[in-house]
Amino acid sequence: MALTQKKGQSAIAPWPFLVWYRVFTEKIMGLRDFIKKILQGDPQTAEPEDVEQLRVTFRSRYHNFKLLLNANNRALEIMAGIEKTLYGTLPFGMMFIRSNCTALSVNVFRMVKNLNDLAPGKYMALYARFDEIQKEIDQLLKNQKSHKDERLVVDLQEIHSDLTDSVGNKMAHLGQLKNILNLTVPDGFAITVRAYQRFMEANDIQPEIDRRLQSADTEDIQDLYTVSAEIQQMIIRANIPDDLALGVQTALSTMEKKSGKPANMAVRSSAIGEDAGESAFAGQYRTELNVNQDHLFEAYKEVLASKYSLQAMTYRLNKGIKDEDVPMSVGCLVMVEAEAGGVTYTRNPVDRTDNSIFINAAWGLPKSVVDGSVDCDTFVVTRMPNLAVVHEEIKDKKIRYSCYPDEGICRDDITEEWIRKSPSLTHEQVLQLAEQALRMEEHYGLPQDIEWAISEKGDIVVLQCRPLFQSGQSRDIFQPGSPSGAGNTSEVLLSGGTTASPGVAMGEVYKVDRGEDLFQFPRGAILVVRQALPRWASLLSRASGVISEQGGFAGHLANVAREFGIPALFGVEQAMEKLNNGEIITLDAGGVMVYKGSIDLAPVSRKPKNLMMGTPVYQTLLDISRWVVPLNLLDPDSRDFSPSACKTLHDITRFVHEKSVSEMFNFGKEHNFLERSSKQLYYKAPMQWWILNLDDGFNEEVTGKYVKLDNIVSIPMLAFWEGFAAIPWEGPPAIDGKGLMSVMFQATTNPALTTGLRSKYSERNYFMISKHYLSLNSRLGFHFSILEALVGDRPTENYINFQFKGGAADENRRLKRVTFIGELLELYGFRVDIKGDALISRTENHEKQYMMDRLKLLGYLTLHTRQLDMIMASRERVAFHKAKMQKEMDGLID
Repeated sequence: MALTQKKGQSAIAPWPFLVWYRVFTEKIMGLRDFIKKILQGDPQTAEPEDVEQLRVTFRSRYHNFKLLLNANNRALEIMAGIEKTLYGTLPFGMMFIRSNCTALSVNVFRMVKNLNDLAPGKYMALYARFDEIQKEIDQLLKNQKSHKDERLVVDLQEIHSDLTDSVGNKMAHLGQLKNILNLTVPDGFAITVRAYQRFMEANDIQPEIDRRLQSADTEDIQDLYTVSAEIQQMIIRANIPDDLALGVQTALSTMEKKSGKPANMAVRSSAIGEDAGESAFAGQYRTELNVNQDHLFEAYKEVLASKYSLQAMTYRLNKGIKDEDVPMSVGCLVMVEAEAGGVTYTRNPVDRTDNSIFINAAWGLPKSVVDGSVDCDTFVVTRMPNLAVVHEEIKDKKIRYSCYPDEGICRDDITEEWIRKSPSLTHEQVLQLAEQALRMEEHYGLPQDIEWAISEKGDIVVLQCRPLFQSGQSRDIFQPGSPSGAGNTSEVLLSGGTTASPGVAMGEVYKVDRGEDLFQFPRGAILVVRQALPRWASLLSRASGVISEQGGFAGHLANVAREFGIPALFGVEQAMEKLNNGEIITLDAGGVMVYKGSIDLAPVSRKPKNLMMGTPVYQTLLDISRWVVPLNLLDPDSRDFSPSACKTLHDITRFVHEKSVSEMFNFGKEHNFLERSSKQLYYKAPMQWWILNLDDGFNEEVTGKYVKLDNIVSIPMLAFWEGFAAIPWEGPPAIDGKGLMSVMFQATTNPALTTGLRSKYSERNYFMISKHYLSLNSRLGFHFSILEALVGDRPTENYINFQFKGGAADENRRLKRVTFIGELLELYGFRVDIKGDALISRTENHEKQYMMDRLKLLGYLTLHTRQLDMIMASRERVAFHKAKMQKEMDGLID
């Protein structure tokens, strides 16, 4: 058959033999009103069977159906999470694999059981197939040699990335740097996660911690503070188990034999999840420096207790991280007698387009740099054509943080007058630091945040390395430029400083100087402090912005502010003196300006490689995923759509879901439940849209085959259809040769995309409606979408859920299309979550007209995103279609 080509198009149109296929999930929701109608309906509809028995039977079936749907949704979420992890860049361990495999197996088994409860004895073969797949997965888990590390203490020389589950990210990174990159790292050892569990078990602390956490009011910061203090004291008063004490003492003796003398230690947190990308826990846990070996166990318990510090607890709450997901490992490292110390960022933390290297340094240990307690020197190094220092700012470093080994203390000392304003690094040292930083960035495949010290011998000692969290684009990080609202004439209260986190915020000033000030901090206020200390991070979920007199963009508070997307401006002189509590100000962190009053200002990479790839842990997850993720069972009318054809857990969920829907809907037909019959939509002509009226979605009851649009009174359906029919679809976009080959490849390698595989569902789009409710399963093009909405006069009850998945092109183009759709939806107030090529979005609690407008937009997108995945490789065409669609969508709701 000849290829078609539109007038004015140079590319080839899609192949006509491609057919639509139905993908693995159809969400059937909102049956309550319908069931009520059935259970209270005309007894004649159930004749000659006993009406009461029918009610009981249907109620039982519906209960099992709901349980099945819940298990199905959870199973699909877990599968998407596994797939996302395989293609992601964050480290993971066997703990992740086991917990997800267990949760997935439980939910798939529940689905099988619920289906057999719906249709007793009809699908018993699924149990055998499930067992066969489960045995394969279990065998892969057993084959993992390092499936559980029972060691309580591990020497740094034995640590590598595969031990992340045992020693945490921080110590795993240091082991990697020492043992793979051969960089200078302090000697030491890790007290493992197993040691933490042993400590908690021996003292029987965890049940009481769980009880107190469950009873805490998470919205009351004073209540959290009280719970935090109580839990920390429980841990500090607990005893060290004998076997753990012996393991630590043995490790100390080994180190002493190697160095010839006892050494004071830095005792640092290395919790699971810490130093891991977008949840770095920067500065949230405790570090004990210059610890004499006689006091090591006290310091160890202090670090364990810091897991329940106020800032750490609020950080986890705001990040949605479970307490049980972050067991604590602790690193014990030999102290470095530092001449200077600081932090290196291999990229600009507030501008993704700037690949300059930023080095912050001060005299003494780097603690004063990371906790924001001192003004530090800043050096900027360009990469091209060769490493060179292109900018430096030398500050008056009044304080030097030093440790005294003989005394076992650390303190802030007054810096000698003659070096206060001198550079803390030579240009040679700056370039050496930059060169090492680039090695680390190259190794990990993404920007790095590196803490280091210069020893008294002049050696660079790496103390910490983690992924650098970068926020959006900003102006020059140092120099005041034109503000975001250039041209405004508002009074400037403060100017200058360093952009720690870009953005604009407006709110009342609230100055925090003491611990008790935390409890009165009003939600939405702008936090003003003297020092950018990590302890103030507990307020970031309540603050709209942060201003600090001291600190730089390399500190812990700056890191957390960027993670939370909170505008932050540091190094602002006299902020505490010039700003008054309660006055309204506008903070322009990117423009380094603070204005009086409320001002309307404009809001202000390389693909990282997967470091886990190739490791035994990664290979285990990859092997297991082959029994979990692939979907082979697609067409319900195929002879191969059977339990014996299920090759993966995904296949089982697909089969169970399809048959459960069939069993539920066939039940109505088998018992003459006439209310269940659907009507075909007649809109100018018969359409491939079927409508099931659950209750009051029609103006008049329909006795014939068709229902016309003017007889439909469902508010959400009419809004959706208005957007769907508003602008005619122009047909498939022209695709280039690569786009065509992508589609051809999918068509020839996916057996479901053949003309012989058709389903009664594959060409139908189903509405279930009432006056205020809509549930839609739609198939247009090579994708499917699911929409559920409730729209009425009470905003608190209104919601819209929209899901989108599929496509005929390759994975890369499908991923780009869901990102394209997600970006459009976010412009109109939807919350969007993307997992693989699946998009889930939601908006809720808005008034009726707002929700109707959003349904119009979803109607438009349902039609006009057809086959857009085919052109996603062209930036120009993507930009064109995005601008065109945004303009048309704006027109729909103006």
